[in-house]
Amino acid sequence: MLGPQVVGRYAIHEKIASGGMASVHFGRSEGAAGFARTVAIKRLHAHLLEQPEFQATLVDEARLAARMHHPNIVSVLDVVSAQGELLVVMEYVRGEALSSLMNAEHTRGGRLTPAIASAIALDALAGLHAAHEATSERGTPLQIVHRDVSPQNVLVGVDGTARVIDFGVAKAADRLQTTTDGAIKGKPSYMAPEQIVGGEATRRSDVYSAAVVLWEMLTGKRLFEPDSAVARAVLAGATVPPSRHAPKVSPELDAVVMKGLATTPADRFATALEMAEALRRAAPPAFATEVGAWVQDVASASLAKRAAILAAIESGGEARVDAPAVDDAPTIASQPSSLSVETPKGTPPTAPRSRSMRTAAAVTGAAGIAIATAALLLLHRRPAEPPEPSTATALPATPASSAPTAMQEHATGDAGADTTAATAPPQATSAPPQRAITPPPHRRLPPRRPSSPSPPATTLDPASIR
Repeated sequence: MLGPQVVGRYAIHEKIASGGMASVHFGRSEGAAGFARTVAIKRLHAHLLEQPEFQATLVDEARLAARMHHPNIVSVLDVVSAQGELLVVMEYVRGEALSSLMNAEHTRGGRLTPAIASAIALDALAGLHAAHEATSERGTPLQIVHRDVSPQNVLVGVDGTARVIDFGVAKAADRLQTTTDGAIKGKPSYMAPEQIVGGEATRRSDVYSAAVVLWEMLTGKRLFEPDSAVARAVLAGATVPPSRHAPKVSPELDAVVMKGLATTPADRFATALEMAEALRRAAPPAFATEVGAWVQDVASASLAKRAAILAAIESGGEARVDAPAVDDAPTIASQPSSLSVETPKGTPPTAPRSRSMRTAAAVTGAAGIAIATAALLLLHRRPAEPPEPSTATALPATPASSAPTAMQEHATGDAGADTTAATAPPQATSAPPQRAITPPPHRRLPPRRPSSPSPPATTLDPASIR
């Protein structure tokens, strides 16, 4: 199985979604000290890479999104142009597109409650207002208009937060690429009437599109069917309030939706923020926890499938210690690290010693230190003794009761060693007998005589030491 394609410091994995201009993939960003992050990578289709206008469109989208810092807009983290690829790196949000959520709810015979629909619409309106108010680095208004507000471009996370995505066809004051006549600038079923006839799109156009999305969330139906007559229907205007299909919708909520759907821009809310304030009063929104629970309930199957793919990607990324990078930049995978927790099958272990050998070595070292410490304590406590005779004599065995307790506890420092020490060989001498000399603490004790009532020798198992 082929591994992921690596472009720069990003690994491109499975596809999440695909559109007319680009596809979105799972991605992994790797940095120093074992840092890794899951991202979403928007990748221009291969057959469009040779067309400068499409490249400029994708770069424009990234530039505009980078100027919009708001929790209800998906953040753009990086733009990469390398190895014949053009990538826009975005934050990965665990969630589902509103269009998929609405379809799933319709399939099981339900519709969004007014509170949940209000919460999602309020988040989308907040994100749109942030885009409309965005400025350049010099503080000049960018005059951004999304122009493609639709359920497909609203991402609802399991955290209960809705985010606006895809500013690919947005209008702005300083775009590098200006869309040509006849180019797709949105979905006709969600376009404002002025967009349908080729007029100028303003922030009120986005307000209209947001009102269409809200109408469909409340009713569970399409306001304008995507057929050949959609343009004529949009120009005729929406005449049916959502309460006609959803009895739980209040008259106040009806009024907010219908004002947003006004055919004439001047009759709509002036800003997305103004519509949001009216909507909040007419339909108090659900808490984020309620929205998140609804997302996990409705999209449980797709979320579980995506979570399994993501888990495999993340675990595979951590275990891929020998994956070569495409470029010449050093990667964390090529560096030895103590953070590695898994070794791929067939890869020999990098450590030369087994765990039991390392444990035994550690026990031996610790016990040796303990023996030396005990010996120094004994030497400090014992009274000064006369110097040893120059001629060695046979040393009588020390009774068990006279052996220091600390020495008994630490005499088995080496793994598997017995407490009995080596015996000093007796030597003949003509010197007069002298009194028995207790060996200094640094000497090993002679063996106990069989007749001595000493406790049996014990062997210390290194595996029992933790």
